[in-house]
Amino acid sequence: MTTAVLPLDVPGIRRDFPALTTPFHGKPLIYLDSAVSSLTPLPVVERMSRYQSFEHTNVHRGVSTLSQEATDRFEEAREKVRAFINAPSVKQIVWTRGTTESINLVAQTFGRRNVHAGDEILLSAMEHHADIVPWQLLAEERGATLRVIPMNDDGELILDGLDDLINERTRLVGVTHVSNVLGTINPVKEIIARAHAKGVPVLVDGAQAVPHLHVDVVDLDADFYVFSGHKLSGPTGIGVLYGKRELLEAMPPWHGGGSMILSVTWEKTTYAPVPARFEAGTPPIAQAIGLGAAIDYVTALGLDRIAAHEHALLAYATERLQAIPGLRIIGTAREKASVISFVLDGIHPHDIGSILDHEGVVVRAGHHCAQPVMTRFQIPATTRASFAYFNTREDVDALVSGILKVQEIFQ
Repeated sequence: MTTAVLPLDVPGIRRDFPALTTPFHGKPLIYLDSAVSSLTPLPVVERMSRYQSFEHTNVHRGVSTLSQEATDRFEEAREKVRAFINAPSVKQIVWTRGTTESINLVAQTFGRRNVHAGDEILLSAMEHHADIVPWQLLAEERGATLRVIPMNDDGELILDGLDDLINERTRLVGVTHVSNVLGTINPVKEIIARAHAKGVPVLVDGAQAVPHLHVDVVDLDADFYVFSGHKLSGPTGIGVLYGKRELLEAMPPWHGGGSMILSVTWEKTTYAPVPARFEAGTPPIAQAIGLGAAIDYVTALGLDRIAAHEHALLAYATERLQAIPGLRIIGTAREKASVISFVLDGIHPHDIGSILDHEGVVVRAGHHCAQPVMTRFQIPATTRASFAYFNTREDVDALVSGILKVQEIFQ
């Protein structure tokens, strides 16, 4: 028997976002840019403010009550992340500054240790630059090669040849869980299983997935899973690297400094166990606590309810946008998250974005740090609308009205 998902109290949720009730160019703000960074709800802001106002000090190095309590709050946030993605242990949760740093960490530790001349790194054709450039840097240094899993005109990965692409030279597969341009939800569980069948580990970029989907790293069997706090209603400057314990423990340190050591002499340094080994220096304490509060917030709303609400918005927006003459949606995969990229005949996305901005509608225009995706579709850029749990059908209507105004101006 299927259990009905209760609808979100969107009007109530919107009261947690002061920006949505503050005039923007003299109009109500319509925020359709959550794929680049979600707005932050008041409970998250207030939790960070409480830490900064009353609880602030450094962690892991003080004997004072204040320091011990700050350490407790900091580690409680790590536990919230662990539970959120069903990681087996908090020792597998490494704090970073974001998705980009998480991938660079893996490339510069796991990659340097395991990738050599003649080896290959396999990435999907829809990767964001953050999951391309770190591997290019490594490949150039090591004499390795990047190979690409292609995609079709709908923006879906073509997996027919995957078993041939993964060969005895492949040292890692990198794939985004959800495309930041196309909204495609990739079958990462299948990709991981097929890579593992050949003994190849997989890194999943989950930056666009965790705000919309239940993520279970054990069920996926992901070797590495990375994401950022600010796309999950949390603050900027905080991100997560999840890794299988045996992989993390075999990786050398990355940044050196305080907190990541066991002992230091002039002759030799010994290193702390994971995850401290990868967290040199003072960590982003307020940001970690803020991410923990963000996880509390979205968990209380319910990811099932969030997904149902966003799916309905995506369907409504797709129907309305497809009815606009001269508009073409880029990315029509069967499985999509709440992202719509589009082009308008004869009008550059930057012009669309600027005019929409003055209508109070915030969208993204450009290549979205995914230039290979633009090349694949033979376009320079797109306009992208991305929806979150606080958006409404009225927001979609405002987007459509704004696009019609853009067309009117350029007639």
